[in-house]
Amino acid sequence: MAGLKYMSGFGNEFSSEDPRCPGSLPEGQNNPQVSPYGLYAEQLSGSAFTCPRPANKRSWLYRILPSVKHKPFTSVPCGDLTENWNEVEPDPNQLRWLPFTIPKATEKKVDFVAGLHTVCGAGDAKSRNGIGVHVYTCNTSMVDRCFNNSDGDFLIVPQQGEILITTEFGKMMVEPNEICVIQQGMRFSVDVFGETRGYILEVYGAHFELPDLGPIGANGLANPRDFLCPVAWYEDRKVPTGYTVINKYQGKLFACQQDFSPFNVVAWHGNYTPYKYNLKNFMVINCVAFDHADPSIFTVLTAKSTRPGVAIADFVIFPPRWGVADHTFRPPYYHRNCMSEFMGLIKGHYEAKEEGFQPGGASLHSIMTPHGPDVDCFEKNSTAELKPERVAEGTMAFMFESSFSMAVTKWGLHTCQKLDKNYYQCWEPLRSHFNPNWKPGKQ
Repeated sequence: MAGLKYMSGFGNEFSSEDPRCPGSLPEGQNNPQVSPYGLYAEQLSGSAFTCPRPANKRSWLYRILPSVKHKPFTSVPCGDLTENWNEVEPDPNQLRWLPFTIPKATEKKVDFVAGLHTVCGAGDAKSRNGIGVHVYTCNTSMVDRCFNNSDGDFLIVPQQGEILITTEFGKMMVEPNEICVIQQGMRFSVDVFGETRGYILEVYGAHFELPDLGPIGANGLANPRDFLCPVAWYEDRKVPTGYTVINKYQGKLFACQQDFSPFNVVAWHGNYTPYKYNLKNFMVINCVAFDHADPSIFTVLTAKSTRPGVAIADFVIFPPRWGVADHTFRPPYYHRNCMSEFMGLIKGHYEAKEEGFQPGGASLHSIMTPHGPDVDCFEKNSTAELKPERVAEGTMAFMFESSFSMAVTKWGLHTCQKLDKNYYQCWEPLRSHFNPNWKPGKQ
């Protein structure tokens, strides 16, 4: 959307005023007896008050009316959004989904919230420990409706169609090949411009942060300056017919009514904000000698657990890059993992499976479930001439990797009708190349 402005940085102490109200931020204090322009001061806390300073997240919002002015919340249908991880029996098989269906607007109008479907997840929002993986498929903008997640953070990955997200902090346009994070408790509304689809990684009890770089040094991977935060924008709009606030709380949906727009924040300051990031800005690290490095080198954001080095969830991408490793099988290796790996494809073709894994689809390789290149990929790359080549050109695949053993929902296994029952067959033609007479030097 032309004209949208942003501030750059990750986790910065930002401050922003809508230019229509200069001087709307109080000077020298957070909650004066009377705020400029007669605004209400409201703090949004994303961490406990006593968290160590590096982990302390909060913002002060200066709004026309406080968010507490609303009618009581009442339960509303959740549709295919769930936190019930015991709907169906566990399935340890390799799972792959064809592209998830986007409803036609001519048949049924579906907005972002109505189009949320939970594919898999684990843990519990009540105990603040766990994750959910969802897809959204919609065709209609949210009108006089907003959403907030009291359970955790949403990392949103658009796959088809740009989305205009209006938040209490301002507006963000997020296009395919960009991501955004809407943190716990932030109210937002989504406008779409046609048939729209994407993926969501939800984490309970932790916020996303940049991974530590270790010996990489001070620069690399997703650089802080490339993250963008919206600038203040407000509307002083009465809604006599009722504005609906939808609240995801303890895995269920609730709605309340109020007679004004919640996007009435004239100014704000703090370090707890929504933000977006363009994946093309990722500074790719790769092997330049031999072997296939572990995919952790492609981590964009991580939500850490209390165990050092173990993530509740990592967001990992597989961007265009050079492949130059000598005497090496360059595609991903065959693997059994103590982590769960959910993959999606924004565009192009994933290198380990040129066919079958399609944009808008997904795969799940659960804890200790074997996975790896299909037979065509293995045969081609075992005999290929190893010269410098571009890998994943025009492609962007990603992975939500988690230490949780994720359960698949009834919608994911049955209702969506997109599960590829023949996925296992891509490995069936793998044959033995074992030669008991092999001798060194006769490769």
